[in-house]
Amino acid sequence: MKDQQCLTPHQDLQGILAETQPRSVVYAGASLTPLLNLWQERHQERELLALPQKAPHQAFPLPRLYDLALVSGVLEHLSAEHGRLLLGQLRNMGAQQLAVVVSEQAPWSFNDFIALGFVRQQQYPQQPGGQALFTYDIASYNRKRSWNTPEYWANPEMWDKARW
Repeated sequence: MKDQQCLTPHQDLQGILAETQPRSVVYAGASLTPLLNLWQERHQERELLALPQKAPHQAFPLPRLYDLALVSGVLEHLSAEHGRLLLGQLRNMGAQQLAVVVSEQAPWSFNDFIALGFVRQQQYPQQPGGQALFTYDIASYNRKRSWNTPEYWANPEMWDKARW
């Protein structure tokens, strides 16, 4: 996505839908409704759940784990606490992948998203107020490291030599 500077946030979200081919989508943000209704018309066997517009963070627990969560135009209207709660709930027990479009004038910084494990995929300075697209994918969040395996836990080379 980074090489497609002329796309709009919704075009990038369409690309995410096409790329991930989710069987189920949960979303927050009225601006996403037309995009996702069109998506569901083309994929009628797929499940779509809209979170309440006023307080999407209060919709949890969700009935199931969704393949993809989309959020747009919501964080700008929630307190920082409720926004973190929404993103944390979606990330931890709502969906395997998340895509969030947020205005750069919102009280959310780049570091706020990084702290939650998100990656900035795109910036849209041409959009009113500037916008950015952040994504989170549990499958690629914590890459496998050679030192972080059971082989290296508990100092196994010392098992026969010392007692803790």
